Amino acid sequence: MPVQYSGLIAEHLAVRNAAGIFDISHMGEVTVNGAAAEAFLNYLLTNDVRKLAPGQGQYTLMCRESGGVIDDLYVYKLSTAVYLLIVNASRTANDVAWLREQWNKFPRSDDVNLTDASHNYSAVAVQGPRVKDFIADCVRGPSVSAMRVNCVTDLKKNQIAGFHLGRGGVLVSRTGYTGEDGFEIVGEADAIQEAWEIILKKGEPYGIKPCGLGARDTLRTEMCYPLYGHELDEQTTPMEAGLGHFVSMDKGEFIGRAVLAEQKARGTKKKLIAFKMTGKSPPPRPHYPIWAGGAAVGAVTSGTQSPSLNIGIGMGFVPPDRATGDIEIEIRGNRFPAAIVPKPIYRKSH
Repeated sequence: MPVQYSGLIAEHLAVRNAAGIFDISHMGEVTVNGAAAEAFLNYLLTNDVRKLAPGQGQYTLMCRESGGVIDDLYVYKLSTAVYLLIVNASRTANDVAWLREQWNKFPRSDDVNLTDASHNYSAVAVQGPRVKDFIADCVRGPSVSAMRVNCVTDLKKNQIAGFHLGRGGVLVSRTGYTGEDGFEIVGEADAIQEAWEIILKKGEPYGIKPCGLGARDTLRTEMCYPLYGHELDEQTTPMEAGLGHFVSMDKGEFIGRAVLAEQKARGTKKKLIAFKMTGKSPPPRPHYPIWAGGAAVGAVTSGTQSPSLNIGIGMGFVPPDRATGDIEIEIRGNRFPAAIVPKPIYRKSH
C-alpha cells in the first residue's frame, strides 16, 4: 500500500464523507481449528473467545506473561471450532512463532491445527458512510458460510460471512479501523483484484477514492485507535494503553492475566492520553517530548495534523498524575501548548 494515491487530505476526507478503499493485503492471516481451538485461543488471547458464535468476531490482544503486548488482532469464528486471526503485517512472523511455541506446550495440541495462511490471502477494506449504498452491488447475493444473511449490508458490526464474488469466494467482515462504517474483504489474490476493480467502478458515483497508509494513519489517530509499534509493544500492557475493556478477567487463566489483574487493581505507572494542540503549531510527531509542570513527562506515540479538525492532534504516554489538564509538546526545540482531551479526538458532532 503506498503512502498516498491522490493526496492524503483528499483521501482522508473521502473516507469521512463518502468512501475510500485500502489495499490491506499486507495483513497476516492465521487459521486455528480443531476440538480444542477455543480453549487454546482463550488461553493465548485477552478477550473471551467463548462469547463468539459462528459469524462473529472480536478485537483482542496477545500478551506475554509480563503483560506486554505481542500483537493486537481480530479473531473471527467462522464455524464451530474454526477461527481466523487477522494480525498486523509487521508482527505476523512473531505471532506465528509465539503461537507455535505455545501450541508445543499446550496439553491438547493434538486437537488444535494451526496454519499461517498469510500467503494464501489478499484483502481490501472499504470504509466510509456511503459504502453501504453500493457494496451490495459489488458483493451480491446471500452469504454461503459463517453469518447467514440475505445481503452483505445485513452484516452487523464485528460480523463475518462468506460470499461468492466473480469466479471465487470471499470472506466479508464489518469492523473497520477508521471510525466509519465499512467492510473488509478477504480472499485469494485474483478475487481481491476483481473486488478492487468492481468496488472502484461501483463506488465512483459515490465519491470513492483509493487510499494509502497516510490516510489510514490520520483516520485512526483521530479515533485514538492504537497502532502496534506506536501505542502498543512488548513493554506496554493493554491496561497502560487504555484497552482494559478487551481484557476478560472472569474467563479463567490466560497468559499475562496475573500482571494485568494487578494493574487493574492497583493502577499503572503510565497512561495513554490523547491531546489537541491549542494554537498554531507544526504537526506533532512520534517521539516528541511531552511537557507538564516545567518538566518532560512523556513522549508522543502518534501525532499528525488532523484533516477533519484542521489542528495538530496525537497520543502519548505520561504518568497517571499528569493525565489531565494542559501540556506542552516540544516540536523542533520549541514548546507549543496542547490540551489533554477525551478519546476519540474526532467525533461526528464536529
